[in-house]
Amino acid sequence: MADRVLLVDDEKDFTDVLAQRMETRGVVVDVAPTGVDALAKINEKTYDAIILDLLMPGIDGIETCRRMLEKNPDLQIILLSGHATVDKSVEAIKLGAMDFLEKPADIQKLMERIGSAKTNKMLLVEKKNEERIRDILRSK
Repeated sequence: MADRVLLVDDEKDFTDVLAQRMETRGVVVDVAPTGVDALAKINEKTYDAIILDLLMPGIDGIETCRRMLEKNPDLQIILLSGHATVDKSVEAIKLGAMDFLEKPADIQKLMERIGSAKTNKMLLVEKKNEERIRDILRSK
């Protein structure tokens, strides 16, 4: 099954190129130009990874990350920025983002992070399913 990624960035040229590069590697990519659009998309579909730009108009990447993780703490978020600071990357990781990469992200490194995100997500789902099975067995 192909990896499914949500790419969130207001720079259309950047998202077009990055989405195309990921799609040639077998990734299914949805694009959201704003944090608000991204929040709506995570209500509609599930993603193996969310690649989120730090600086966007409206709500920025940090606030979008915070809101996404409030809705679903299991989301695997990779923040990207061309204007990275140590403070912002530490803040993102403390919020629960799985990684922080600088633009332009090396496509191989990004694909490795997407693979790690999918593995993390699968482990979380498996753990939750095991807990549900235990709860069912206890109730019997």
